[in-house]
Amino acid sequence: MGNAKIIPPTDALLLPYQKRWVLDNSRLKLMEKSRQIGISWASAYSMVRRKALAGARYDGWVSSRDEIQARLFLEDCKHFAQILHTAVSDLGVQIVEDEKTYVLGFASGVKINSMSSSPDAQAGKRGDRLLDEFALHKDPRKLYAIAYPGITWGGQLEMVSTHRGSHNFFNELVTEVREKGNPKNISLHRVTLEDALNDGFLYRLQEKLSPDDPRQSFDEADYFNFVKSGCADEESFQQEYMCVPADDASAFLTYDMIAACEYERTPANWSDPSDLSDLSDKSDLYLGVDVGRKKDLTCFWLNELSGGRHLCRRLITMQNAKFSHQEEVLYRLLALPGMRRCCIDATGLGMQLAERAQETFGTYRVEAVQFTAPVKEALAYPVKAAFEDLNLRIPFDRKLQADLRAIKKETTAAGNIRFSADRSENGHADRFWALALALHAASTDSGMCALSPLNDTAEDNRYDNYYRPDHSDDR
Repeated sequence: MGNAKIIPPTDALLLPYQKRWVLDNSRLKLMEKSRQIGISWASAYSMVRRKALAGARYDGWVSSRDEIQARLFLEDCKHFAQILHTAVSDLGVQIVEDEKTYVLGFASGVKINSMSSSPDAQAGKRGDRLLDEFALHKDPRKLYAIAYPGITWGGQLEMVSTHRGSHNFFNELVTEVREKGNPKNISLHRVTLEDALNDGFLYRLQEKLSPDDPRQSFDEADYFNFVKSGCADEESFQQEYMCVPADDASAFLTYDMIAACEYERTPANWSDPSDLSDLSDKSDLYLGVDVGRKKDLTCFWLNELSGGRHLCRRLITMQNAKFSHQEEVLYRLLALPGMRRCCIDATGLGMQLAERAQETFGTYRVEAVQFTAPVKEALAYPVKAAFEDLNLRIPFDRKLQADLRAIKKETTAAGNIRFSADRSENGHADRFWALALALHAASTDSGMCALSPLNDTAEDNRYDNYYRPDHSDDR
């Protein structure tokens, strides 16, 4: 077994913080929590426990962040039904208000309906509500407004989440409870990673890990430091694991702005540089490249402009990658049939990459951008406008969130505007600037051009086939 020092009772299904949550029968409950400490799992147990009672009257409605989480929640419910020896029927997938819903039926006649994040699917439904990862939904305020009337005739409304910025509605509710007299009479729970470890979380985790997992050797202090060191930055650790919301007042982009532009279902291959076959039939592609080598990342951000909206089709990141490998990935992207324009950071390390790409693909298709303070200001504002206008779709990814949040707008002593970001293991806001360059590429494009490579060298022949059909493709 592992090296955990805090050993919970071995015959207890729930850890103390989970038990407190499950046994709280308050009409409105709110949990601000660390990530991955088993609160959603305990909430599944709590809902099964209530719906299995002979006197259960109303269905339970669970709203998860996405379809995958909705399905996993129902799997946990089926597991607990077996533990409690409760007869249930897996009613499979049903469509409720155009929303795919996973349904579990009980002998009492009630059901647990687990769906993704559409607030409208909650309208007109009576019974218990569980809003899982509440702050991560696109519009938490609307979700609450629609879910709350559903408990008029009985049931609980439970909200479970990590924080997502200080301006998020979830944090507004927490602040109401703590500082404004708790007008809604919400029962507030708070469990940080440290709290969970003190209640025996590491022991339970090590019970589930394989014997050769390196985390088996950790004690609680080791595990805490391990988690912290793996986070994108200090702000991310404090928010994701210590229940401290990130300060939206100092950030250029708020979490709510970012969340509103995330895909409902993130494409499976959004970070894959090897297989670009899904892009062969895409038109109006625009690429932004922020170049790094050792400390900073090299980021390729590829958007498809469709219906006036910029859809992220690839976000490829590299660290410590040789320039020859970076160039290979760049040229494969530039050779896509629908590629219209690319903007490359030509400051410092990127100068050679940009120049060589221009020689091969032409100066119209490839623009070299020198990052000066005025240029960065001109690039940054369209990014914010795209988020504000909802003209952008991006993947749901924690490191991407941290990068977008890293940008700070500052005013120098001379009154000049400066956009800066702290450097961390996650990079130097490299994803942000790659996005800015991709948006700039679209804004400066005036139409597709038929281009020919400027050099007809053996090195360039690999990419000639798109421009020169008479050449054989010898890739």
